Amino acid sequence: MEYEAVIGLEVHAQLLTKSKIFCGCPTEFGADPNVNTCPVCLGMPGVLPVLNGKVVEFAVKTGLALHCEIAGHSVFARKNYFYPDLPKGYQISQYELPLATGGYLDVEVDGQERRIGITRIHLEEDAGKLMHEIEGTVTGYSYVDFNRTGVPLLEIVSEPDIRSGEEARIYLQTLRTILRYLDVCDGNMEEGSLRCDANVSVRPRGENRYGTRTEVKNMNSFRFVREALDYEINRQINVLESGESVAQETRLWDTGQGMTISMRGKEEAHDYRYFPDPDLVPLKLETAWIEIVKRSLPELPQEKKERFVRDYSIPRYDSDVLTSSKALADYFEACVGEFPQPKIVSNWIMGEVLRMLKRDSGEIEECPITPHQLAELFQLLEKGTISGKIAKQVFEEMYTTGSSAGEIVRSQGLEQVSDETELEKVIARIVAENPETVAKYRSGKTKVLGFLVGQVMKETKGKANPEIVNRILQGKLTS
Repeated sequence: MEYEAVIGLEVHAQLLTKSKIFCGCPTEFGADPNVNTCPVCLGMPGVLPVLNGKVVEFAVKTGLALHCEIAGHSVFARKNYFYPDLPKGYQISQYELPLATGGYLDVEVDGQERRIGITRIHLEEDAGKLMHEIEGTVTGYSYVDFNRTGVPLLEIVSEPDIRSGEEARIYLQTLRTILRYLDVCDGNMEEGSLRCDANVSVRPRGENRYGTRTEVKNMNSFRFVREALDYEINRQINVLESGESVAQETRLWDTGQGMTISMRGKEEAHDYRYFPDPDLVPLKLETAWIEIVKRSLPELPQEKKERFVRDYSIPRYDSDVLTSSKALADYFEACVGEFPQPKIVSNWIMGEVLRMLKRDSGEIEECPITPHQLAELFQLLEKGTISGKIAKQVFEEMYTTGSSAGEIVRSQGLEQVSDETELEKVIARIVAENPETVAKYRSGKTKVLGFLVGQVMKETKGKANPEIVNRILQGKLTS
């Protein structure tokens, strides 16, 4: 029997506010344990939460960017459960009346556009973090850090429209790019500021009813999302093929074993005993204010992709790469502003710049070469001051030292040799030293010209102007 997967993702995005959602404690990552806390986020008796307005603005921005309907009236609820990192014994979230509903996100899968529905977007507070000490085969102490408690989260819940692990990866990556363009979340999965849980089921292809779903947690990279979901899909198919039933449960992705492992039975909404939080009034948003937020939205990735293809006449592939982050797109446009040859700029950024950043596991914001410095390098190349080979050598020196292209070329004497009299002497010597190669060329094997050009470049340490070298060589060989 042929099966199809049905996947819905629940994405938790940590918002880039300076303070927490219901108190004034800082949200910085990496502080000493339990220093970013106060009576409010620690759930002390008698304290009252106060909603952070910037959190609401960020949530509305995200909802608008994902084509959602923004609710003029939404309500905070208490989600009750006991866990050591939840000091109040409940989490403030939204349930029946969320902030935004009914949106969508378009993704491209295998060259085809797929529309993934967004069920809802709601606000909630994060829990703390547990750290377990293991001594040999015996569990030692467990520690709790409440710094993360009360950090604002957006939960973005998709419709069950995703059909494979790869499609889930693309959806998550596209969503992360939008969140970063909006500057509402840094999208750092390793630090936990973007987290993803998945509800997965399988059913016979053509069947309308859903199968029994499992929830998969602990997927902290795009690759693990794809691998975990593909594994779970195959596991469920094998269970059904053996005549057994899939159990509704929560499973963890074990990266070491490359498999999902049963964690606990899956909770239902009634297990949490949701009810409206009596300490927080309903959230009411005026239509005029939502319109103001809408007008503040930046150019989003899809719009920028189309504009880059249209205005800069670069291939769609180049546009996809260059708009993968707002900072990279800005870097490209700043460079084109000083050197208006977009394809040359695109080739260098996608080639040399991203290659060096990947080597150092860096982001474009950390690139030691500014757009102005890169444009200066292109100008030297265009004027014929340096050759293409020397340009790459100069680029690496710029990346390492932070010096400008002009400074490096002058200090190391890398100017391209274009003096025809000087090149004539070198070429005459190379021709005299390679009579057999010359004879091959004259007998019709013209590909050997590349060898002779290479010898000239070697003799001049790569500084000879290759166009002039080719012209003079061909003249001598055909005379």
